[in-house]
Amino acid sequence: MAMAFVDLKLAVRNTYRHRTRTAIAISAIGFGVMALLLAGGFVEWIFWATAEAAIQTGLGHIRVVRPGYQERGVSNPFPYLLPETSPELSALTGAPHVTGVTPRLNFSGLVSHGETTLAFIGEGVNPDNEHLVNRYLEIAEGENLSGLDPKGFILGRGLAASLGVRPGDNVVLLATTASGGMNAVEGHVRGLFSTGAKAFDDVALRVPIESSRTLLSVAGAHIWVVSLDRTEQTPESVAELRARFAETGLQFIPWFDLADYYTKTVALLTSQMDVVRLIIGLIIVLSISNTLIMNVLERTSEIGTLMAMGTRRREILTLFLSEGLLLGIAGGALGLAAGVALAEIISAVGIPMPPPPGRSSAYSAAILVTWRLAAGAFAIAIATTVAASIYPAWKASRLAIVDALRHSR
Repeated sequence: MAMAFVDLKLAVRNTYRHRTRTAIAISAIGFGVMALLLAGGFVEWIFWATAEAAIQTGLGHIRVVRPGYQERGVSNPFPYLLPETSPELSALTGAPHVTGVTPRLNFSGLVSHGETTLAFIGEGVNPDNEHLVNRYLEIAEGENLSGLDPKGFILGRGLAASLGVRPGDNVVLLATTASGGMNAVEGHVRGLFSTGAKAFDDVALRVPIESSRTLLSVAGAHIWVVSLDRTEQTPESVAELRARFAETGLQFIPWFDLADYYTKTVALLTSQMDVVRLIIGLIIVLSISNTLIMNVLERTSEIGTLMAMGTRRREILTLFLSEGLLLGIAGGALGLAAGVALAEIISAVGIPMPPPPGRSSAYSAAILVTWRLAAGAFAIAIATTVAASIYPAWKASRLAIVDALRHSR
């Protein structure tokens, strides 16, 4: 321990001797770590925002369905109905980390107003607890669904424009019942909503689930949407629920198995960030290697004197590796401090972003610095500086004593 402390103290003095060169090296490392934090933090925010947008626009954290509904339920949904009330639903509502369960009844048909009739895709929802899994639904005009108004519907802005309706107008829904017949219900438009996806808003409407059950002449729902207290808890909760309800024949599907856009976004941006890490790592390696090689050339006589006095080659190797490690620690700490500060400032101002593909509304992004990201950036700084120190340290430790002593003569 005493020798290690002496070596560390000597390494600190050696790095302090060449202040300008050391400052340049530390700045290069700090800039690399700061760039990793800002770029990685922006990508982390995109991951978080994409996930929460998918979850909080109706997807929910977990979906409970009958086996086969995902594959065949669109063409023939009626055989996959879940009961309106059941012991499984009550148990699911009280499960750990579950903050709420809301039913969904999917259907399609025709909507009419006056002389205009259009096809629609509809959802029957429970207005009283739908907010648990649909917090980002924008009501552009009028009011949202209400449990006190079972005949009040909300329409997508595009569908409403095509029908020529506004809040307060009456519409008629026509759909095929479970028995194969036709049924219709009349209601009024409570409001218009916008999801930002124009193609969806042009055909979508939502109604209280009791109206959809009346329209289809069924009871129950196609989906139970489960909301959790934390998104990070989803994999553990899915595994626990699957084990607990294994004998019920229910299928538990996590949100990330349904969010194809999120999965592809994560795969694409993760590979791009790996390239960025590689480039920054190479920049750090080259800058630190140059700094330490210059140190070896300038201190050749000093190295020869140390070896002539009995210092072993391994100790010379350790000395230069310690200098590289110190540069990595100092540069990494500087980069973390600067990166976190800049991330806070940029996030407070906001990053204007154009509308993503298929959507009509722009948004403001931020930079999300996580502990995992900060630890990874700091680890890259340490690993690359130590790796860059290996060749200069090995070169210094392999000098011939006689040649090293005569170097400055």
